[in-house]
Amino acid sequence: MSSIESHFKNWAHTRITDSTTPPLLFVSGAQGIGKSTAMSAISKMYNGQIAILGIDDFYLTKIERTGLSDKYSPLFITRGPPGTHDIPLLNSKINALQNASPDSVTSLPKFSKVIDDRLPEIEFSTFQGRPKAIIVEGWLVGAKPDLNAPSTEPINAIEEQDKSGLWRQFQEQELAGSYADLWRRSSHFFYLNAPSFETILNWRIEQEETTLGIAKGTLPTERRAWVKNFILYYERITRRMLKGNKINGTQLYVDAFRKPVDVEAQ
Repeated sequence: MSSIESHFKNWAHTRITDSTTPPLLFVSGAQGIGKSTAMSAISKMYNGQIAILGIDDFYLTKIERTGLSDKYSPLFITRGPPGTHDIPLLNSKINALQNASPDSVTSLPKFSKVIDDRLPEIEFSTFQGRPKAIIVEGWLVGAKPDLNAPSTEPINAIEEQDKSGLWRQFQEQELAGSYADLWRRSSHFFYLNAPSFETILNWRIEQEETTLGIAKGTLPTERRAWVKNFILYYERITRRMLKGNKINGTQLYVDAFRKPVDVEAQ
């Protein structure tokens, strides 16, 4: 079976050619699965005329997350889970791109994981003109809520810190509210499905090694422990999506080596 990139390019190209206006495409996949490579492939295919909005660039600022942590739970200081994204800002950028003219210049936010905060506007990127398509990509794209989750038993050490259940409750409310409204803006969803949550952990460790510029298998013990702890913030919703609790879309299943093994077309 061909590569992730070829599957995705074929899927995206079909939706672009079938649309008379820039289609909004949602792409979902766990950390380290290869979303960035797929995004690069479609961008090159269309000579940079695809507007790619990584949901990671739309995190709330550190000050805003501090406000959430004060109001609901200290766990919200950590970016990633539903509720830690600026969905109104993301919607405004989608609107701007959909209404762009050939001469438009659309500014797009950038989030620095090094300083754990949104960069100042002077450092935002820009998209020139009217895009052929708009892609929103991220690990939780298409996730559905489970309003019973806050009352269930914790599944890991992070959730055990959520004694009141407010951290989980707020996440599910947000998934049922602003995130669900965002997902309803389009019917085009493409999912990259990992074989297991444990595989995702291994990929996330490899991703960290790449970020640090070190050889595979050489991540220091302390940093490895940090990655294992960090991914627990994502575990419940990641497992939910792996079980299929998400908006309908095309499903591409890959093995532990990121090789496609099956595809279910929408």
